[in-house]
Amino acid sequence: MSELTREQVDTLLKDVQDRYAEKDLIASNSVKDVDIKGDTVFVRIVQGYPSGEYRVELAEAVKQKLESDPAINKAEVTVEQDITAHTVQKSLKRIEGIKNIVAVASGKGGVGKSTTSVNLALALAADGASVGMLDADIYGPSQPRMLGISGQPESKDGKTLEPMENYGIKTMSIGFLVDEETPMIWRGPMVTQALEQLLNDTNWGDLDYLVVDLPPGTGDTQLTLSQKIPVSGAVIVTTPQDIALLDARKGLKMFEKVEVPVLGVVENMSIHICSNCGHAEHIFGEGGGKRMADESEVDYLGALPLDITICQQADAGKPTVVADPDSKNTELYKDISRRMAAKLAEQGKDYSTKFPNIVIQNT
Repeated sequence: MSELTREQVDTLLKDVQDRYAEKDLIASNSVKDVDIKGDTVFVRIVQGYPSGEYRVELAEAVKQKLESDPAINKAEVTVEQDITAHTVQKSLKRIEGIKNIVAVASGKGGVGKSTTSVNLALALAADGASVGMLDADIYGPSQPRMLGISGQPESKDGKTLEPMENYGIKTMSIGFLVDEETPMIWRGPMVTQALEQLLNDTNWGDLDYLVVDLPPGTGDTQLTLSQKIPVSGAVIVTTPQDIALLDARKGLKMFEKVEVPVLGVVENMSIHICSNCGHAEHIFGEGGGKRMADESEVDYLGALPLDITICQQADAGKPTVVADPDSKNTELYKDISRRMAAKLAEQGKDYSTKFPNIVIQNT
């Protein structure tokens, strides 16, 4: 029998698709090592995004594919993750320790952006990433309530703040610094300064992702974020309703103008399932988010239902991903977070920290 070659193994691996990268393993450059010893093959796959239990499923699919070839008696497959830093706006430098900042935005209020943000952050953490959450909605901070955190952050040096933490994610919000019922009667410059301080004066430590929950609209805060905060990618949350889509398009175009890649569109409140009879109804219209993604040539990351339990769990300070980790809704959030992170993994990498600083000295 002729000796097994790397080309034969690669041909087999081309038939295995990474569900979230939406490419085969060779095209996605995920195969890092192939070791052939007789009729035994050892394969090491590295994904650029956290995929949780999907890693086990992918490893099994690769093993089955390889062992279906008569020339291969045994295949040993490992799937790892390696989350790297990706490029940000040209005029900005990445914040030390934070690999990627992902902004979650909506053109319009009331589309469930904050609930979506927190569940996506928790889904990334559940899949094995180190995650932070910045509540950038200065006028209406909701993350303290949603994450079930009360009290004020500590300052060990009198200058910087220690992030609050729950469910394995670090978070910072103006809501920790003011009473929940105190209105923020501030003009734009004060809001943008507060946002910069919350980001830059918090000791985030090392994070794979910092998810930023933006206020709705395309005003001062969004402009500050896009011009002064190094963002690797943005996600647009909308409902299928035409009015919400009109504003969501503006948000998408804003990110395009400031050269922040839009990773995709999430359609929230896509369908309502009656809790009594199980009847499914598209209360806010059907397919609007998908149409918007297609027209704007960005990815459609997925749809979430209008489900009262999602609302109740967030209001109770225990969002769906941690309240009900085995539910269908959690599965949807994880699918969306993996697609989002896989899309980010395709962006250009930031190699600035890999190179030494060259210092010229007169001797």
